[in-house]
Amino acid sequence: MKRILVVDNEEYIQEVTKICLETIAGWEVITAGSGMECVSKAETELPDAILLDVMMPDIDGIATFEKLQANSVTKNIPVILLTAKIQASDRRRYAEQGIKDAIAKPFNPTELANQVSAILGWKEISNE
Repeated sequence: MKRILVVDNEEYIQEVTKICLETIAGWEVITAGSGMECVSKAETELPDAILLDVMMPDIDGIATFEKLQANSVTKNIPVILLTAKIQASDRRRYAEQGIKDAIAKPFNPTELANQVSAILGWKEISNE
């Protein structure tokens, strides 16, 4: 079973994402509400992937990603950004930094698991 760490300062987004990924994909979902909580949980929980919000107070998603990369325990965990603002130039910059991809918010809850699977090369999830 895949374990996904979902990081967003908005509890509503955490809940929607958790319900979608658990119900549709059958994955275990761990949530965090801040960049520092993300780094801590990534170290202890060792998720298969991290869905990381870009716009967060205190430490944003990019700075959080840099902290994950600087840590030998978490640097190989694939990170997908969740962001309201995304352009082609952003995608290129993210890829150059080692971020797997970005998913635009608002996302389609029923498509999220397949988007994550496609980005990470995991098998497709059936939505029956």
